[in-house]
Amino acid sequence: MGRQIVSDAPAPARGILPPVARTTGFAVWLRRLFWLNLFVEILIVATGGLVRLTASGLGCPDWPQCVPGSITPTRQQEQSWHKYIEFGNRSLTSVVSIVALALLVAVIVDQRKGSGRRGLWPPVVGVLFGIAVQAVVGGISVRTGLNPAIVATHFLTSMVLVAASAWLVWRAREGDGAPKPLVPREVRWLAAVTGVVLVVVLFLGTMVTGSGPHSGDDAENPARLSFDLRTVTWLHADTVMLLTGLVVATLIATLLVARHTRAPRAWALVLGVIVLQGIVGYTQYFLEVPAGLVEIHMILACLLVTATTWAVLSLRERPVTDTAAAQGVDQSSRSGQSDQTGQRRPSVSHR
Repeated sequence: MGRQIVSDAPAPARGILPPVARTTGFAVWLRRLFWLNLFVEILIVATGGLVRLTASGLGCPDWPQCVPGSITPTRQQEQSWHKYIEFGNRSLTSVVSIVALALLVAVIVDQRKGSGRRGLWPPVVGVLFGIAVQAVVGGISVRTGLNPAIVATHFLTSMVLVAASAWLVWRAREGDGAPKPLVPREVRWLAAVTGVVLVVVLFLGTMVTGSGPHSGDDAENPARLSFDLRTVTWLHADTVMLLTGLVVATLIATLLVARHTRAPRAWALVLGVIVLQGIVGYTQYFLEVPAGLVEIHMILACLLVTATTWAVLSLRERPVTDTAAAQGVDQSSRSGQSDQTGQRRPSVSHR
């Protein structure tokens, strides 16, 4: 049996996300909460798509109440089953808000425990502010009878929230040192341009949806954008091709110059999601936009935003600060003392 080596350092990450900088019990719980936040942000996009694709957008014709005098659906409503779909989506907004408030409380507790993790504040504040904006925009969309421009803003705000949530998941695993680039400046600029083009792709996607058949309402003459559907669809597709080319270029660049394999893996994931998204997009166009494929297209958009956010972040790293390292040594010392009393053992590996 070989020599035993006691180590509190986390094992290097082999996937896309950076290695975990802190392995204390509260840090683990915090990272799980951040994952939950990302999940519910994507989930509410999916349920929002279901509302739109089932023409349930005005299932609750009032806001913030479902109907005047009642925050929940009533039997007297004319909207039949549509009211339950819309109310379910609104109820999920409460879940998203509760998770966001839990983020705030958790980060405050983390600060009081002496972690000094101020880098978590920007994405947390971004999520909280985005949810507030999202609620207001959602109310305006109902009040304006699902104006397609307002509905598009509603979706784009969701994409910002998904990006902030993905950033938070990544940031929670990093240290708090100054960011150190892992690729030359030219590659980082290429990645930034790719991110900008993704924003254009998402914007044009909302224009396609706003000009298409799924208005979110079952009215005979629903509000629609005045763009020619074929023209705006092909403009969207051309921009996706540009995005694909930029992603391929960034992937090749990271393969050539990146200091580790995390960045190439991250950009390969982005490319894979784009290819899958393109297949779904072309298929739904030639099948005259069936609702099921549109729902898949929206979920894949969330995954694309998540993957791209991580890919951009993979081009730099944040080391653990001296303060955090000192806290880790102190934690290791306490673990060793606890082991002598038989209460707790540090992690043990064999060589």
